Amino acid sequence: MNKFNYSEAFSRNIGWLTAQEQSVLQAKRVAIAGLGGVGGSHLLTLSRLGIGAFNLSDFDEFELANFNRQAGATMSSLGQKKSNVLTKMARDINPELDIKLFPDGVYANNVEDFLDGVDLYIDGLDFFAVEARRAVFAACAERGIPAVTAAPLGMGVALLNFLPGSMSFEEYFRLDGQTEEEQLLRFLLGLSPAMLQAGYLVDPSSVDLANHRGPSTPMACELCAGVTGTQALKILLGRGKVIAAPRGLHFDAYRNKLSKTWRPWGNHNPIQRLGLKIARRKFSTTPAPTTEAEPKPGSVIEKILDQARWAPSGDNTQPWRFEIINDQHVVVHGRDTREHCVYDLQGHASQTSLGTLLETINIAASAHGLRMEYTRQTEIPETTPTFDVKFFDKGNFTPDPLLPYIPLRTVQRRPMRTRPLSQREKQQLQACLGEDFDVVWLEGFENRFRAARLMFRNAGLRLTLPEAYQVHRDIIEWNARYSENKIPDQAIGTDPLTTRLMRWTLKSWNRVAFMNRYLAGTLAPRIQLDLIPGISCAAHFVLTAKQKPETIDDYVNAGRAVQRFWLTATRLGLFIQPEMTPLIFHEYATAGVPFSSTKGMNEKALGVSRQFKQLIGEEEAEQAVFMGRIGSGSAPLARSTRLPLERLLLSK
Repeated sequence: MNKFNYSEAFSRNIGWLTAQEQSVLQAKRVAIAGLGGVGGSHLLTLSRLGIGAFNLSDFDEFELANFNRQAGATMSSLGQKKSNVLTKMARDINPELDIKLFPDGVYANNVEDFLDGVDLYIDGLDFFAVEARRAVFAACAERGIPAVTAAPLGMGVALLNFLPGSMSFEEYFRLDGQTEEEQLLRFLLGLSPAMLQAGYLVDPSSVDLANHRGPSTPMACELCAGVTGTQALKILLGRGKVIAAPRGLHFDAYRNKLSKTWRPWGNHNPIQRLGLKIARRKFSTTPAPTTEAEPKPGSVIEKILDQARWAPSGDNTQPWRFEIINDQHVVVHGRDTREHCVYDLQGHASQTSLGTLLETINIAASAHGLRMEYTRQTEIPETTPTFDVKFFDKGNFTPDPLLPYIPLRTVQRRPMRTRPLSQREKQQLQACLGEDFDVVWLEGFENRFRAARLMFRNAGLRLTLPEAYQVHRDIIEWNARYSENKIPDQAIGTDPLTTRLMRWTLKSWNRVAFMNRYLAGTLAPRIQLDLIPGISCAAHFVLTAKQKPETIDDYVNAGRAVQRFWLTATRLGLFIQPEMTPLIFHEYATAGVPFSSTKGMNEKALGVSRQFKQLIGEEEAEQAVFMGRIGSGSAPLARSTRLPLERLLLSK
């Protein structure tokens, strides 16, 4: 049987510590309140540092929601008390540990016992445990016990030390007499004056102070343990400079930033008071008007459709509704927008969108061990394509590898990196198309510039076309980061000044005509939306069919290929912006279909068509089904979302 030997177990600390300092740590007692997200990691880190004794408090049990961040949260520990599980883990590191447990938590009436004989207190309490935290920190200040709090914020750590003789917890945060909501806001802003984490919070609704809920990451918890362990070493050994409130540190690994914070008078500092004003508006927990909560999908078929609704469609029109017949059968009721949208010639754009939907249904079904088959109801008018979709047992539960990327796929209208696509990336993108489709790549600066010139010329037609004005006016949701059935203005890709000017201009066609005629109104958006992004990308591409598409089914099949291509790009960490209007105006020109009563517009389409054919070749132009630009870079901060499933379901 292996025997434990303290000196050997922690011998690798020697060098950064002296042997004498290691012996000092063995004689120290540290109190940790809370053994959840950070507390458990604190305990294990300090146990490996060689701390010899702990006072530990936690009343909670492990549950599934703890798995993303908490040391000790495993399937085998579900339902067990955290204090028991973490004590066992710590004693597996050092069987000689002297541990005093406080399994009912720490409160005002037992804090004296909890801090008895303690050399250092480390805060591991839940963010929302305001009263318990105030009681422990007040007791530490009264007894002259140094106290450390390290908050896991986003993917970083914010540190504050409260040392004997320095500013106390209450003097810094100023929580006395405040409502719980105000105390939480003050605690958050006091911990994080720099707020480095705020810029990459992708879902603000996940922060719900009223219901004591917020997001977390395992990286932040481990960073807290590392930073706190270092502070513990310095405090317990009297080594090195230890900063104390009102000074603090905030390191954010996501932002690659370290901020040394200093807030004299704590939350009474004028800068903090201004920050609190802003925070009150941003994180206000005032109940919203009562609305009926969106029901979560229950049946398997509803879960499939809830994923499928994220399929792309032109201008986020979502030209489909679902009728659930039974557990194996759903009818997709499609519609096209040819009557009011100049970009939907003969319904081809809508038919392609329906194809992306059907492919998304197929991918979503794989998560449930199902495969999808569909037939189009041929007796239905072409303007309302309708499909019977049926599900069959696939024989295995291997999800399609593209499944996780369905809701992540989005449009990037802003400039991307010009890093060329690798051979591996292009091979995977080609392979996902199957045998019926090919991809034409327009790579290198010269070809990107030629494609950008095409888009710039095409935009000159698109933005001066009266028939397109109503489409542009109606598809944008202003002052929005997200939109369920339109394009939010923050996702368009223009700068704030151009966006405001566009909003004013689109109020009426007379304003559009005036701007175009006298003030070069299309120049700024064409440069920002077409020319610059057209150059700033890895490549442009055109998807072509082996046989020229002619029927509804041809365009539906093309849509299926488009969705697999787009999802594969997303899986590779790439973004796409569709560039469909050159194809559409080319189709108008080659079919000889007039689309505008305004003089010169049809001739402009002929010019776009000629330039498009010169760019990729005449045969490829006739077989083109989709065009876009592609590249890597940062994800867009704004995007179109989708209508909730309940609004897409038709009653039986």
